[in-house]
Amino acid sequence: MSESSRHADLAAKAAQRAATPAAVREGTGDGESGYWLELDGKALRTPAGLELRFPTRALAEAVAAELGDSPIKALRNFTAIPNLRFAATALDRVAAAREATIDGVAAYGEADLLCYRAEEPTELVAREQAAWQPLLDWAATRHGALLACAVGISYVPQPPSALAVLRKAVAAQDDMTLTGLAMVVQITGSLVLGLALLDGFIDADQAFELAELNETYQIEKWGEDYEAADRRLARRRDLAEAAAFLRLLRPANNEGDIL
Repeated sequence: MSESSRHADLAAKAAQRAATPAAVREGTGDGESGYWLELDGKALRTPAGLELRFPTRALAEAVAAELGDSPIKALRNFTAIPNLRFAATALDRVAAAREATIDGVAAYGEADLLCYRAEEPTELVAREQAAWQPLLDWAATRHGALLACAVGISYVPQPPSALAVLRKAVAAQDDMTLTGLAMVVQITGSLVLGLALLDGFIDADQAFELAELNETYQIEKWGEDYEAADRRLARRRDLAEAAAFLRLLRPANNEGDIL
C-alpha cells in the first residue's frame, strides 16, 4: 500500500469512528451497576477522567441522543450538551464537595424568594399571596418547614427547625439529583420551588412563572427591553434543562413525578 493510500485509509477509519453513535451499555450487577456510553470501544469519561456512569437507562439514552451520529464532534463542545454536562458536574465537582454543595443549596432557605413580599401595589401583593402561599403551605405539609414571611426587603430570620428539615431534604438526594436541584434553586432563588419541582408538586413552567412573578408584573406595566428578554429566555431554557435532567433520573416506575 502506498503512503497516500495508507493515509487515506486511516482518514476513512477516523471518519467512520467519528460518525459512529455512542452505544448504551448496562452493568452486569457483579460490581458494575448503572449504565454507561461506549464510544470506539471505550467508556465515555468526564473532563476529570472519571468513567461516566448513569443511574438510569433513560438518562444514558438521552445523553446518547444528545451526542447524535457524530459524538466525537459533539464532545468538542461539551458544555453545550445539557444532560452530559450535569452528569459530569455531579461526578467531577459535586461528589468531591458534597457537604459544601448541600450547604450552598440549603442556604437558599434562609432567604427564600417566596418569603419576601411586596409592600405595594395592592395588585402585586395579591398576586404574590395567591401564587406563593400555596408553595409555603406545601413546604409546611410536605417537609414540616414553617417559614416566616416579611414585607419589603428587611431580612427575617427563619426558625432553625424549618431550616433543619429543609437541609435534611436536600441532603437526602444523590449527587446527580443534588446537581439538578442546585441548578433549579440557583435559577429561581427559591429552595421551596426547587424541592416542589423535585417532588412533582409543580412543573418547570410553573416554577419559572412563580420565580418570575415580580418581573412579569413589571413587564406588564412598563414593557421589556431586548437584553432583559434574552436573559429571561435563557433562565427559562436553563430551568427546563435542569428539570428534564431530574426527570431522567427517576426510576422507570416513577418517571412521572417531575413534569
